[in-house]
Amino acid sequence: MKPLTIFDIAGRAMSAQQTRLNAVASNLANANTVSNKPENAYRAIRPVFEAEYPAFQEGSGVATVSAVDTMRSQAPPEKRYSPTHPLADEEGYIYATNVDTNEELVDMMEASRQYQNNIEVLATAKSLMLKTLNVGK
Repeated sequence: MKPLTIFDIAGRAMSAQQTRLNAVASNLANANTVSNKPENAYRAIRPVFEAEYPAFQEGSGVATVSAVDTMRSQAPPEKRYSPTHPLADEEGYIYATNVDTNEELVDMMEASRQYQNNIEVLATAKSLMLKTLNVGK
């Protein structure tokens, strides 16, 4: 396995942020869904990330990240009394998702900014490499 470069690290970080943005998109797409049973209600998902330290670069401070799992929120769905709703149970309740749209929008903005930061890292590294190549001319 080859040593990780700045391009590998930034690329993996961008991939992690893309995974995070996909989870946010899924949560926002299901933010207004309801169900007739609490166990069928949509639960917000969150990716689980893990830092990876290449064994051959141990102690160098070089690390990257990868998404290792996706977890569902354990928060209970919101129970609403709506006897006229077509999905209402026999007691007149529906169960709404536990997605907090404000939290999701903040998470989306943060992931988007992190993605943009990594694009800037790649652009800066490319610029510095080109300048280094031109030093000898």
